[in-house]
Amino acid sequence: MLGFRVEVPQSDLDDLRERLARARWPDASTVQGWAQGVPLDYARELCRYWEQEYDWRRCEAELNSFPQFITGLDGGGDDIVDVHVLHARSPHTNALPLLLTHGWPGSMVEFIDVIGPLTDPPDPADAFHVVCPSLPGYGFSGKPVNPGWGVERIATAWAQLMDRLGYSRYGAQGGDWGSMITAALGTGAPENVAGIHLTMPLALRPERDDRPLSEAERAAAADRKAFLRAGTGYSAEQSTRPQTVGYGLVDSPVGQCSWIVEKFWDWTDCAGHPENVISRDRLLDNVMHYWLPGTGASSARLYWESYASRRFDTVDVPTGVTLFPKELVRLPRHWLEQRFTDLRHFSTPETGGHFASLEQPDVFVDELRTFFRTVR
Repeated sequence: MLGFRVEVPQSDLDDLRERLARARWPDASTVQGWAQGVPLDYARELCRYWEQEYDWRRCEAELNSFPQFITGLDGGGDDIVDVHVLHARSPHTNALPLLLTHGWPGSMVEFIDVIGPLTDPPDPADAFHVVCPSLPGYGFSGKPVNPGWGVERIATAWAQLMDRLGYSRYGAQGGDWGSMITAALGTGAPENVAGIHLTMPLALRPERDDRPLSEAERAAAADRKAFLRAGTGYSAEQSTRPQTVGYGLVDSPVGQCSWIVEKFWDWTDCAGHPENVISRDRLLDNVMHYWLPGTGASSARLYWESYASRRFDTVDVPTGVTLFPKELVRLPRHWLEQRFTDLRHFSTPETGGHFASLEQPDVFVDELRTFFRTVR
């Protein structure tokens, strides 16, 4: 393991500003609002701010306030990928190690503001040692050069990572791809995983399902149907042609920013505008984890690897679930109980969406504390 600090060359920041200054803009959409994607006036204003006022060095300093390292992991395969890991140990001796896994279009930025409350809570009995890696091909982790780095292999790599850190028993949490990786970790390393917490758990419908859905479950099913009909163009492209979409994302900061920020509008509980719940700087901090290392194609390849071959293996380790009301997929509890056989915690907060730790950090932290008390 090699110590690491994020130190982006000034030339990279200058290049970004130059590209933004000479951006070539499309026409405005033919309808009002976000129905055709990010509105032109907002895209231009956000990118103007990015060019002229945004301060990457602030985010860099936040990241560098935590211990970080790079370590090579193979996930049980033949090739090794260097993974960037943030590792914040609690000052409390009996803290439970906790592995946090992001998804797309997220990054370890999602967890910056919850690390402090997790590592040093009011009650030391709730303390965690936080381990937060960037997925292979994401952020400042290395990019796989061979196929095979899908969900199950990443889960195996995470088990290797925790073993390398000397953690023989730990908890894990994830949303989006992180939810699938965390579930796979619970299946693959049950002897080491004390419990898992998920914000977007997936499961198949039970073969014999004659239970009527509640009003809330019917609403969730309608939302899921609408998302599948009109909100999955990104995943269709990334799961079939990640290389093609990558050319535009890696070359154009406006393209990369719009590709990501649209999801923060669509997937957050934001009353119509993403900056209602996540600050402009945090949105751009996250975009920078894609722009600076040029991960438009490499991050999309996780969809190519795993989207069409998602597995729903039984998970027997203790599981906690928090379904926020604007989560993309909110499955009925009895569906989840078929897959997650020890579902100890199931909660449905009143507000929040797909990026829970950014939107509702206090609720997110409280949910983790509540569930993991059952397995300490």
